[in-house]
This record gives sequence, structure tokens and C-alpha cells, in this order.
Amino acid sequence: MGTENLLVDIKDGVALLTINRPKVLNALHTSVIAELQETFEALNANPAVKVIVITGSGEKAFVAGADIAEMAVMDAQQALVFARTGQRLVNFIGAMPKPVIAAVNGFALGGGMELALACDFIYASDNAKMGLPEVTLGIMPGFGGSQKFARLLGRSRANELIFTGKMLSAAEAKEWGIVNAVFPAAELVGKALETAARIVGNGLLGVAHAKEAIRRGLDMTEPDGMDYESVLFASLFASCDQKEGMGAFVEKRKPNFTGS
Repeated sequence: MGTENLLVDIKDGVALLTINRPKVLNALHTSVIAELQETFEALNANPAVKVIVITGSGEKAFVAGADIAEMAVMDAQQALVFARTGQRLVNFIGAMPKPVIAAVNGFALGGGMELALACDFIYASDNAKMGLPEVTLGIMPGFGGSQKFARLLGRSRANELIFTGKMLSAAEAKEWGIVNAVFPAAELVGKALETAARIVGNGLLGVAHAKEAIRRGLDMTEPDGMDYESVLFASLFASCDQKEGMGAFVEKRKPNFTGS
């Protein structure tokens, strides 16, 4: 697999997806967004892929943002289409059942930050810089950043970061709860792949249901979320993975999950 701007390496159930435009700091041109959409859809449909790790090529950037040269000449209608194209991508990543880990190696700004936020969690290199600096260009976040930051950080902190366009260091992003862990740049992708391999060893139907419960539950009241959780929990007891996992525990052996 792979496209003009993306590299894909699949091994032992883990797909490593690399945005490969280092000369422009992996900026998100419309064509790159389309390639990402097609590639994520293909990886989601590929039974050999259980977990996805996404990173950027080069030492400077995960994704430094959307392609400003392309945006500079857009009118309002073109900008609306562009924003909704980006939102379609981040919404697909968030809703797909397979876990996606962002390995943020350097700048993750604007659309790059929004792409990372669409993933299930973020690991960052110690030289990473993150933020939503769109207001410094006279615009605002368009790929869901205002909504995701507000839900993740609360209104006050989201307001501060978006209104000022401030960039956070990796350490600050971890302190604020944006990033799960920070690693030396040379170790980042390896650490993300290690975590992905650990997830692959679990019952992935259960992982997918847990992802769905968390995602949907955030938009529910707590009682409704708990009710939804119980329905998903119970549905797993009709699965082969539940029988295999609990059977293996009783028999003191390693489970062989099939995702069914």
C-alpha cells in the first residue's frame, strides 16, 4: 500500500502510516487529505490491520498545518468545502473501530493538531510543538479543533489556546492532558509501535466496543452512557472472542482472539 504522499508499512497486525511531504513539513493539501481518507478507509477494511500508527516524515514535523498556499486563494465557498473535507477525515478516524495512535514528531499545528486529536491517543517526541494558531492567519480552526479542544480541555483553556494561537511544548501538552507520553525523538515511533503491538494481543472486538462506548458516551449524560455501555458489554457475550478469552483464562493459556 501507499500513495504519492503516504507511506504504509503493515507488519504483525500494525499499520505504520507516514505522511511523506517533508519539504513542506507534511502540510495537508486537498490531495493529501483525499489520500488519507482513502488510505484510512482501506486500512479499516483490511483484516490484516488491527491497529494504526500515524506519523510524519522527517525530523521537523508531524503535520505543520493545512497547506496555506492553497488556502490563501480560497473564497468562502471553497473554504467551506475544504473544512468539511477535513472534518470528514477526522470524523472517520474517530469513529472507525480500529485504534489509531498519533506519533507526533515535531510540529503539529492547525490541521496537524486536529488530525492528531482525531486519533485515540497521542505520543509525542520531546521536540514536538502543538497548537491551533489559525487566528494568527486571520482565520479559525476548521477541522474540528474548536470542538475537540473544548471537550478535551474545557472551555477556558480551549479559549486561551485558540484565541492566543499559543504553541505548547510536548511537556506542556502532556501536562494539559493532550499528550499521553513524551519520548526522545529517536524512540517515538518505536514506543508507539510497542503500544500498538500490545493492543493487537487483546480481544479487538472488545477494544472496538470500548472505543465506541467512550466516543458515544461523551455526548450522553452519564446514566445514558452507562446504559449504552451495558448494552455493548452484553453484546460481547455472543462473540467468539469472549468465549476464547475467558476460556483461555480458566485454562491458564494464552488466548487466540479472532475478532469475531
